[in-house]
Amino acid sequence: MDGAADGAGVVGSVDAGAQKERVVTEEEWLQKWEAGKTGFHKEQGHPLLQKYLDILLNGRRGLRIFFPLCGKAVEMKWLADMGHRVVGVEISEKALKEFFTQNGLPYREEPVPGTVGAKVLQSVSGNISLYCCSIYDLSSAIVGKFDGVWDRGALVAVNPCDRQCYASLMISLMEKSSSYLLVTVLYDPNKHKGPPFYVPESEVKSLFGNQCEIKCLQKANEFTDAHREWGLDYFLEVLSVWSYAGLP
Repeated sequence: MDGAADGAGVVGSVDAGAQKERVVTEEEWLQKWEAGKTGFHKEQGHPLLQKYLDILLNGRRGLRIFFPLCGKAVEMKWLADMGHRVVGVEISEKALKEFFTQNGLPYREEPVPGTVGAKVLQSVSGNISLYCCSIYDLSSAIVGKFDGVWDRGALVAVNPCDRQCYASLMISLMEKSSSYLLVTVLYDPNKHKGPPFYVPESEVKSLFGNQCEIKCLQKANEFTDAHREWGLDYFLEVLSVWSYAGLP
């Protein structure tokens, strides 16, 4: 766990406190992108996905992989270049356009039938489709189902009051025998209001455990000066994988 033992020992008894009532509006997220306050974006991609990619792919090729609340994640091009079909959703049109332009990918825009104001930005090659709308506007009827999910910054960004709705949606988008790599964060939520929000392992099990097999892969100490400025004294990233077997 690379020096994270002290924080991990504390986390089990921490209460989410005021975070339970915290709500971040879509407008606030749009303002973050407009103002460039996107410290959560990783220019070089996330090392945990690189390390555990084989678990997500499980020896399979040509998968449909979903990136919820994708931002302009560079891993989308990385996986598309491997021959997979990538679908993302993000409320910020600016983020999606930056993804295509910064990666030198020509794209086209189309409205999403039946969803007012929503559009899909699709690479000309057709292997990357990014929906600009609320994630709750999506359904399997619109985007189909997926063989894999990379959730690095979605569950931790969803308002705590919406987590059950989010989890139900995600399960409805999964094919049988699909794999879901999930990154959550642990810290003292009484010292920082979020996002990213504190999501204990017990809540992950509560949200997904009835229909999925969940396994913790790694806990990494990601404490930085920025977290210290938030008033924190530890910050862990927890990577888990859950497998959906299509249970009733």
